[in-house]
Amino acid sequence: MISVFDLFKIGLGPSSSHTVGPMKAAKAFRDALIASRDHLRTERIEATLYGSLAWTGRGHATDKAVALGLAGNAPDEIDPDVADAAFAEIVAGAPLALGEARIGFDLQFDTITRPPEHPNTLEFRAVGIHGAPLRSERWLSIGGGFVVREGERTRSDASAARLPFTFANSAELLALGVSNGRSIAEMTRANEEALRQPGDVAAHLKRVREAMFACIDRGLSREGELPGGLKIKRRAPGIFAQLEAARGANARASHEVMDFLSVYAMAVNEENAAGGRIVTAPTNGAAGVAPAVLRYYRDHCAGADEAGMDVFLLTAATIGALFKLNASISGAEVGCQGEVGVASSMAAGGLCAALGGTNAQIENAAEIAMEHHLGMTCDPIAGLVQIPCIERNAFGAVKAVNAASLALRGDGSHRVSLDHVIATMRETGRDMHHKYKETSQGGLAVNWVEC
Repeated sequence: MISVFDLFKIGLGPSSSHTVGPMKAAKAFRDALIASRDHLRTERIEATLYGSLAWTGRGHATDKAVALGLAGNAPDEIDPDVADAAFAEIVAGAPLALGEARIGFDLQFDTITRPPEHPNTLEFRAVGIHGAPLRSERWLSIGGGFVVREGERTRSDASAARLPFTFANSAELLALGVSNGRSIAEMTRANEEALRQPGDVAAHLKRVREAMFACIDRGLSREGELPGGLKIKRRAPGIFAQLEAARGANARASHEVMDFLSVYAMAVNEENAAGGRIVTAPTNGAAGVAPAVLRYYRDHCAGADEAGMDVFLLTAATIGALFKLNASISGAEVGCQGEVGVASSMAAGGLCAALGGTNAQIENAAEIAMEHHLGMTCDPIAGLVQIPCIERNAFGAVKAVNAASLALRGDGSHRVSLDHVIATMRETGRDMHHKYKETSQGGLAVNWVEC
């Protein structure tokens, strides 16, 4: 089971696979080093980034994430402002503090060696006196902040035996709903509560939506230039101010609500680009879609309430889990169809559910949204999660609302299933050239003129 606790995680921008995952892996290596007491014999820790992490790691703050993780920081706990100051000290030459030990640190970007298992691979080595190797581990950051040690990517979960509703694809999920008379959200909640206390599930859903809305609010109020050198100015505050000023006008365009939806998504991804507090949904690069659609539901849909928002999140997480189980949510593995495409599919299904859609209509909404993201590349300019990522989240949110609306107008019957689309996305990602999969070696990343 891939839980709503897994799909919606609170961390730092700008990337779940390049920032959150590497920080978690680095901290895990640090913790194991301390537990074995090898840190007392360690002179320095050497880290090497491979594949997409090496090609776009600087733009995605992977160096910062690794350093902070080795210093003992977790992405869901460290304050973004504290993170900047702590990393600045390490860059200036401050040693890493591992318990009572003070250890040197070296990081390499290896763009030559091709990692065998996953394009997001990082290696840690603890080196003792005279270069003696003490401990070495390779980790894979497989998207959405998920990390595994190399060789352990396939993992069985014994807790699945305790779940009341088990499924491996959308066909099985829909069949369970029919045979048990339950909605997707009801089945997912039952699974979550079988593994933890009911109050814990409710508390996590509340924490997630509050973090999403807080991120939108920060993004709508903070102005200035985004870091990284592209000199991109935040646009969300200015657009939002225009929309608010026009609220009292008698003549307003019918499509204005789409502008609100877009600016909510842009606000999140401008915060993400600035390294702010983000909820992976299912990744950081696609973190603006679900919050924008959820805010659209809360502020612009009649009858919206907290119960509906919980239904949205539970349903969206279930759809995201299907993609992660049967394809990928990593831009480095399948392109942006696995990030913004999956986020749009999740949000479409979540909104359809919150608005009273049947399980069949929810599956139809998720299918529509993903079908029209197939083949989307991941080619960020300068390796930064800014162009085209910020606007792309806005369009993913608009597509999600459109997909939910179309599905609700039908009876749920359709020719192409969500399972078919997930399989197609997986195959398309496999066939996609590596330069279009988060390496910034092709597409928009190279076809622009720098003045």
